[in-house]
Amino acid sequence: MRSVTLPRFSLQGWTAEDISDPYPVYRRYREVRSVHEGADDGPPTFYVFGYEDVVKVLSDRNFGRVSRSTEDGVPLSLPVPPEFAALRSVVENWLVFLDPPEHTRLRSSLQKEFSAGVVTALRPRIARIAQELLSRLAGRADLVSGFAAPFPIMVICELLGVPAQDHQRLRDLAVALQGASTTRTGESRHIDAEGAARELTDYFRDQAQRRQPGEHDLIALMLGIPLSTERVVGTCVHLLTAGHETTTNSLAKAALILRGHPDLLADLRDYPDLVPTAVEELLRYDPPVQAVTRWARQDAVVGGTTIPAGSRVIALLGSANRDPARFPRPDAVDVHRPADRHLGFGIGIHYCLGATLARAELEIGLRALLDGLPGWEKAPHQVEYADDMVFHGPARLVLDLPTSPEGTHP
Repeated sequence: MRSVTLPRFSLQGWTAEDISDPYPVYRRYREVRSVHEGADDGPPTFYVFGYEDVVKVLSDRNFGRVSRSTEDGVPLSLPVPPEFAALRSVVENWLVFLDPPEHTRLRSSLQKEFSAGVVTALRPRIARIAQELLSRLAGRADLVSGFAAPFPIMVICELLGVPAQDHQRLRDLAVALQGASTTRTGESRHIDAEGAARELTDYFRDQAQRRQPGEHDLIALMLGIPLSTERVVGTCVHLLTAGHETTTNSLAKAALILRGHPDLLADLRDYPDLVPTAVEELLRYDPPVQAVTRWARQDAVVGGTTIPAGSRVIALLGSANRDPARFPRPDAVDVHRPADRHLGFGIGIHYCLGATLARAELEIGLRALLDGLPGWEKAPHQVEYADDMVFHGPARLVLDLPTSPEGTHP
């Protein structure tokens, strides 16, 4: 372990260059030690960089998703100021903020709707959505707003059974609400999220009231479990927000990575069966969620560092996925490496509920991009990352697409 003095770590105040490629920053800290104390305001904060220590934090029940919860696992503390009542009401019903046993009950009830069988049946519709979106792109086009962003929103809306004409409105509201739970700054972010929470609550309450016996979408399923209206609304909003931002970021990042690896791109076109393993490697190499938060319920030692009870612990998935102690040559894209145990979907009881659906979206979306948008990989481009080190990815990826046959690939 090298004797190097580094400033206290934070996920805020990063330069645009470091946001677009945070991995050298992670490496500098990880090479000194696995756990660093944070520079953040509020409770003591510790950042965890090493793979094994991130796994420990995410798998140990002594690190809770919130700092306090009831015996049933319902959160008593939330990362939302108390004056934002609508936002708190929605967030306190999110699966990601529940602990067992309530977390177990809700997750087991929803799990079958995200099973491999359900997703397999949905694949033809997912493929049609991807192809329809790509067919509209021409000339100067933003791959994020034109494809990567609407694609997963349209898919999750299919599961929820909401009208197609509402998709864009729901995406705008989901983005506004998600802004309150990230590292993005600005005085208006909680105000915007509160307004979005009110609209989404009204919208999904109305959708729940419209369900008739015999309907089989996800909202109808939750009403039949049964769940309270508040829990149905909260779960719908959670699926909408968590289910689109991650896939959007993954698709946009995949496009950037493949542009920089033309040999890999050619292999994926020639050997489509490589796409599923490529998806796993791309999720390891540059995951869409860089960090998740836990709270120490009692004193703990992680990576040789004592973490007092009540501390906030931020597990850096992006750093763990580049830890050379777990992944040889971690900064290389290698679709032939074993895909086991990357942390792109997390680990432990909060492992991504929609991982099977997300994998299908990424595989289908990537194949559609490879085959359905001629010349995109060589087109001049401009990329702009969102100022966000949690939900991490390009906000814009503008391509000057070819308009003549010369721009097409063979």
